[in-house]
Amino acid sequence: GIKCGGVLSAPYGNFSSPNFPGRYPYETECTWLIVVAEGSSVLLSFSHFELEYHAACAYDYLQVYNGAARDQGNLLGTFCGRSPPPPFSSAWHVMAVVFRSDRHVAKRGFAAAYRKDACGGQLTGLSGEITSPRYPESYPNNAECRWSIGGGSGGGPLTLVFTDFQVEGGQGCGFDYVALFDGPTTAAPRLGRYCGSTRPPRIVSSAPRLLVLFKSDFNIGGRGFKAHFYSAGECQEVFTAVKGNLSSPRYPNFYPNNLKCQWSIQLPPGYRIKVFFLDMELEGRSSLTGGCDYDHLAAFDGGTENGPLLGRWCGRESLAPVTSRSNQLLLVLHTDRNTAKRGFSIAYVGVVPMNVSCTRTDFHIQIPVQSLAQLERNRIYLGTPSCAAQVVGRNFRIHTRFDTCGTESQKRNNTSVIVSTLYIDFSAGDQEDIHQYEVQCEPKRKEASVTLIAGPDASRLNQAENLVDAQQREGGATDAREIKSQDTSDIVFISICILAGLLMVIAVVGLVLL
Repeated sequence: GIKCGGVLSAPYGNFSSPNFPGRYPYETECTWLIVVAEGSSVLLSFSHFELEYHAACAYDYLQVYNGAARDQGNLLGTFCGRSPPPPFSSAWHVMAVVFRSDRHVAKRGFAAAYRKDACGGQLTGLSGEITSPRYPESYPNNAECRWSIGGGSGGGPLTLVFTDFQVEGGQGCGFDYVALFDGPTTAAPRLGRYCGSTRPPRIVSSAPRLLVLFKSDFNIGGRGFKAHFYSAGECQEVFTAVKGNLSSPRYPNFYPNNLKCQWSIQLPPGYRIKVFFLDMELEGRSSLTGGCDYDHLAAFDGGTENGPLLGRWCGRESLAPVTSRSNQLLLVLHTDRNTAKRGFSIAYVGVVPMNVSCTRTDFHIQIPVQSLAQLERNRIYLGTPSCAAQVVGRNFRIHTRFDTCGTESQKRNNTSVIVSTLYIDFSAGDQEDIHQYEVQCEPKRKEASVTLIAGPDASRLNQAENLVDAQQREGGATDAREIKSQDTSDIVFISICILAGLLMVIAVVGLVLL
């Protein structure tokens, strides 16, 4: 077969399709791996381009990848026809180019040139990495590097995170420094100027363009810096609605590599957050450690990564729901440089804190007012709107007998239970949003439970999820003095039984006397 492709490690060079400028052969696949010095980037351009055309480039095509791995997260573009690809600058020091032809219709092919960019460049991917020249060795004197990040299609605001930083310090950072600008040029607003050995804070641009400028003077260097960037448009979000959905970037297509995404769910005090995993496919576990060492999703109880870890997942798994212990939950997605997958889709719902108890004849339901402070009491009712909650102290309270409020008796697992539906109406304007909880009592044992039956899209959550689990054990944030309502119904029940017995004795005595 035709020999083509290979590793190109010179600082600059040229390569082309087989037989160029003649027609390329049929059924050929070539891969060129361009490798330059660490800390540099690869600049790639095309002087001639002519491949068989197809609207989806399904026949003959050329693909350009960021890095060495040929997976969708690294793909910068797929090209065919007569329109040449734009110039590319890699996000690190490796770039791969793949050419493939099928068994029909050959054209003249392409000619390309590459060169090492000592530092700086135009980076248009959704994510990538930049380092100072020669990193982690000491950077050279009298260097000036400019990285213009963003400008690609579909990009949102950019996040830049420094993972290592050691640059000559000085008053006002007047010697060596890194300056960041909220736009493509130094005329844009400056976001900061940094030097010394303290890592700069996480930077988020206001637009999909960001300029990083590095300068060094004539003496005294340092290790330099390493940073990664990613588009924050679908990667950094805060959710405050009582229910919602979120997914990995580009879902259900492959997510980008080299990402760190954060989704923060923040609900009113008293709520807990239940997360349902609708779909998940990430890079698998490490064959060496068995752990999620590569791409992974983690959940933290609270608003930061310092909070308790609720779980860390990878691979393709069917996961049980996860519930926070507080009113905030943080989801963090890490992806590395290669092997991207479909990602994940998640739904969440705020679990209203409530305490449900029952006697032989009554339901008792209490919900802290602070957790539903935006609702009027008539938006919370059992069975029918006529059985609305009352405000008693710091709680919404519903206290009702079993023969009212739409309750009904049922047999479940050969056990008699009393069942009704609690409605919490969050509707606003024309947008209907009613959460429904099934409340159930087993009178003989005086045991109650509550189950969410309509919150987030119930059909996607495999019907009801029992929410009584930790609510009863954790106390549901209610006042214990108010929960311990006196069980007067038992006293009434016993009194009725005694009275009936006395009447029966009197009747028997009367019959005997007659």
